[in-house]
Amino acid sequence: MAASEPSAAEDTSQPMPSPPHADAEMQLTLTHHGNPIEFTLAFDATIADLSTLIAEDLSIPPSNQKLMVTPKLGLLKPPFRDPSLPLSSLVNKKIVLMGSTAAEISSLDAAILTSQSRSSRRGGRPGDSASPVKATTPTRRRDWKKDQEEATYTFTTLRPLPYLPKPERSLRFLERLRDDAGIKASMRKHKWTVPLLTEMNPAEHTTRESRTLGLNRNGGEVIELRLRTDAYDGYRDYKVIRKTLCHEMAHNVWGEHDRNFWDLCKEIEIEVERGDWRSGGHALSEQEFYNPEDSGMDEDCADHGGWTGGEFVLGGSGSEPAVSNAGGVVGAGSLSRREILARAAEERMRKQRQLSPDGGGSTSES
Repeated sequence: MAASEPSAAEDTSQPMPSPPHADAEMQLTLTHHGNPIEFTLAFDATIADLSTLIAEDLSIPPSNQKLMVTPKLGLLKPPFRDPSLPLSSLVNKKIVLMGSTAAEISSLDAAILTSQSRSSRRGGRPGDSASPVKATTPTRRRDWKKDQEEATYTFTTLRPLPYLPKPERSLRFLERLRDDAGIKASMRKHKWTVPLLTEMNPAEHTTRESRTLGLNRNGGEVIELRLRTDAYDGYRDYKVIRKTLCHEMAHNVWGEHDRNFWDLCKEIEIEVERGDWRSGGHALSEQEFYNPEDSGMDEDCADHGGWTGGEFVLGGSGSEPAVSNAGGVVGAGSLSRREILARAAEERMRKQRQLSPDGGGSTSES
């Protein structure tokens, strides 16, 4: 039996969607200051209509409006390149509104006027237009000669005792002494380079009669300082340690405690105080670098004169790090006198190359 043909009255096609009515509406959501805001607009509304609605409902003038539409479209702001862009094409996109309201702008203007008024009352004369921002001053040129001298006349290597508790704290103490403005000024003046500055173990330099606070070995090859308290529970007062360092630096020239030595020691102390514009700097923390019972060197013995001869040996396995003046890390094992001097010369030359304006190092200022 042949298949029958469909009659003309039968309609086998799918119904076509009818266009929206003229009064149809749609919901559009955008985000402002992190809060979602929903607008109801006509289905045939454009991006220009949305801008007008934002100005009326949110009090954000068109000049302050920015719409970030993602994905694809990007940043849109009045006057739009295509003001007739239909909003129906943005219904499924994320829209972020950026812009300040008229009230926010007024509040900011009032705050600026208040700040200018306060500045004028503090330092300006009546009728002067005071600015809340001070005029900038030209940056001082870098003193390359001073930088090179400070790289040369300094403590080339700093090394705490690795077998005592928390050697990193002692290292920070030694760095503070090395970078003390007064110490740096005195060493530049006298052209002193000390290959090694290290800490002293209190237990090895304490007797019933005295407590040694510092040692200078071989006329400035090694300086040891007593940083810790006898009980190893803290650190001695910074200014006492710095005064001890002045004493030991005088032994770079004079070994015996004669008049020449004391005159030079006093001279160094005055230079350090005068050169330190921070009047002794600031303590890192009271617990770390402060001992209330540490009143000075009156009851102690700074040293027994300059020490000459022999080899300086620092205890340890050689695996503990120490810091050089040029930023390098060197081992903290046993060092002979020859090794100390050789490493000091290497670090000094490396630092000079880094600071040379036409050398291989960086010459930019941070």
